[in-house]
Amino acid sequence: MTEKIINKGIRNTLLGIFIFVFLIMLAFLNKINTEYILTHEELMDKGAVLLDTPRKFSGFDLVNHDGQPFTMKNLQGKWTLLFFGFTHCPDICPTTMATAANFYDSLSGEDQNKIQIALISLDPERDTAEKLSQYVAYFNKDFIGATANKYVLMSLGVQLNAPYSKVSIDEKNYTIDHSGNIVIINPYGHYHGFFRPPFDPEKMKVSLESIILAFDKQH
Repeated sequence: MTEKIINKGIRNTLLGIFIFVFLIMLAFLNKINTEYILTHEELMDKGAVLLDTPRKFSGFDLVNHDGQPFTMKNLQGKWTLLFFGFTHCPDICPTTMATAANFYDSLSGEDQNKIQIALISLDPERDTAEKLSQYVAYFNKDFIGATANKYVLMSLGVQLNAPYSKVSIDEKNYTIDHSGNIVIINPYGHYHGFFRPPFDPEKMKVSLESIILAFDKQH
């Protein structure tokens, strides 16, 4: 009788240990599989700055590299990363576009379908549709190039905290000083935040995945 009680106690003890270990492993696996949303501070450490409240901005009429309209309607339903630059830019623009291409290539096909990346040219005098088409395709065939007259560009740049100015080099040549940020537009077409340089493709990927997850949970 005593032996049966002892054996039963051992079995119960072992069963209790097994259940405890199983629950610990289950909690560990759940933690691994649960997608983590970064805090604003953690995002800032990775170069992503979010607005406290996404900001609406005025409509605009640009023309893309295919000669087609690029307006607020083109910002609906996808996350958009906008970079303001120009094709004659000697360093910042090609470096940023190359980084954006590496970032985009690191995404799964499903995530690529959620995102579009566009270069907004601040140099409509030289950046024709043909020029933009060649330029953006060099980095990625899915990238968009677009531009407009200086008044539209100036208004859009001010609203998205991306001011710029034309600087003369001599009587015939000029360059353009501009913001190096990559603007983040959410699927509602609202100004959501920006990535600040220097850019790191992996940090951008982790940050945007977290931003999208947080947005989806709220909407």
